[in-house]
Amino acid sequence: MNLPQFSDVLEASERIKEYIHRTPVLTSRAINEIAGAELFFKCENMQKVGAFKFRGATNAVLSLTAEELSKGVCTHSSGNHAQALALAARMKEVPAYIVMPSNSPQVKKDAVAGYGANILYCEPTLAARESTLADVVAKTGSIFIHPYNNFKVIAGQATSALELMDEVKDLDYVITPVGGGGLLSGTLLSVGALSQHTKVIAGEPEGADDAYRSILKGEIVPSDNPRTICDGLLTSLGEMTFAIISKNIYKIITVDDATTINAMRLIWERMKIIVEPSSAVTLAIVLSEKIDLKGKRIGLILSGGNVDLAKLPW
Repeated sequence: MNLPQFSDVLEASERIKEYIHRTPVLTSRAINEIAGAELFFKCENMQKVGAFKFRGATNAVLSLTAEELSKGVCTHSSGNHAQALALAARMKEVPAYIVMPSNSPQVKKDAVAGYGANILYCEPTLAARESTLADVVAKTGSIFIHPYNNFKVIAGQATSALELMDEVKDLDYVITPVGGGGLLSGTLLSVGALSQHTKVIAGEPEGADDAYRSILKGEIVPSDNPRTICDGLLTSLGEMTFAIISKNIYKIITVDDATTINAMRLIWERMKIIVEPSSAVTLAIVLSEKIDLKGKRIGLILSGGNVDLAKLPW
């Protein structure tokens, strides 16, 4: 299997730098005191489309030839990748066909529509997503950009940790969420190349712990009927992301939704920024004390901030 290397991350960084935001790294003295550690929050909630996904989608779209782009791009996604691909396609003035589960958050449905994508709704199952997408490809000839199991997408997502490691030195840990594994596998590529002593931890909801179980079993365990407030972390790992994660991950730690909601609220209240539950799982790992992180320097990637304000979890 051809997997991205750090050289591909550096190429992606050059390719997308004019199109993306270099997101800020913020700190909070109050949260540091609560956590008993030095925390550095990489704010991908401030990325275009409100999530890190714009990095990977942009790298993938910009890597296509004019001929490949002529019939547009397509994907299936519950929200953030859908928005990212829709905007990346609009930048290149090509069509985007997005298959979205019918139960996707309304805020994400509205955003995808706002970027001018053609939306096709399906039942909220992987089988429905894939069959609907197959119909789209057959009818349009558009190029499928997978949300995470894609070489260029992974390399693009890795640029977030690349920026974090450039800005903050001597981190003991970097914590990311894990759903399909694009952000996590990309983070592993960047951190592994730039720091021998920095360990990468993934945060995952207890109600959607397929990545945790996959690493234990040594093969991909499908995400079957996940139940969590973290709507961005419902998908199974892909072959490419599993290959990178299983070889390089330090730990995957699961956390209950109550702790994640508490972490999310803490970020909103103390840092005055909006993050979605899937982002807050990183701080939830620190607060859960399932691993001793006292006194450590920790980078946390806040993956996105697309929240339905009519359905806040508190």
